[in-house]
Amino acid sequence: MKKFLKSPNWKMKVGIVLLMIVTTATPVFADDPLATINNLSDFIFAAIRAIGIILLGWGVVQIGMSLQSHDPSQRTNGFLTFFGGLLIAFAKPILDLILG
Repeated sequence: MKKFLKSPNWKMKVGIVLLMIVTTATPVFADDPLATINNLSDFIFAAIRAIGIILLGWGVVQIGMSLQSHDPSQRTNGFLTFFGGLLIAFAKPILDLILG
């Protein structure tokens, strides 16, 4: 090991080996490529749904704060955030309903 580290181009050798490891095509053991695409689609829609639920909760908080402070503009923003979050949270079922 000491002999290897004393050689002048050991960093280049390690870099070449790492480059070969990273750039080689590794099989993912997927029988059906369409199943992989569907899994990715499900993951993306789950992330979108999580963002929609966060917006839904923030809209409820804004509506509650506007009712406490009697601020109509904040109430409008609260309802817009609430319904926008509701639309985002249920985007996949809505698209499935539209596309059939």
